[in-house]
Amino acid sequence: MPTVEVGDLKDGDFLLDVREDDEWQAGHAEGALHIPLSEFVGRYGELTEAAPQDGRVHVICRSGGRSAQVTMYLVQQGVDAVNVDGGMQIWAAVGRPVVQDDGRPGFVA
Repeated sequence: MPTVEVGDLKDGDFLLDVREDDEWQAGHAEGALHIPLSEFVGRYGELTEAAPQDGRVHVICRSGGRSAQVTMYLVQQGVDAVNVDGGMQIWAAVGRPVVQDDGRPGFVA
């Protein structure tokens, strides 16, 4: 499974958050695309429209399990995708910003 450490992500890397709505509302990475795992297959077109044509898709969830499933699916579809190891828990633990939709500070639920 292709993976990347949170610390290796750069500003501007395309991030796909596959957590559920309540987790997203509590807090997420600014600029991430949100498509919950439970809706992913039906909303796959949103990813193809939003993802950079020549870039990598970094898939994140709370701890890395759900994002691993989506990463494997994307790789099978020929997408350059990697799982963000440790997910949003590590994201927050290393001090990366977590925000709510209105820009206020958020938390990882």
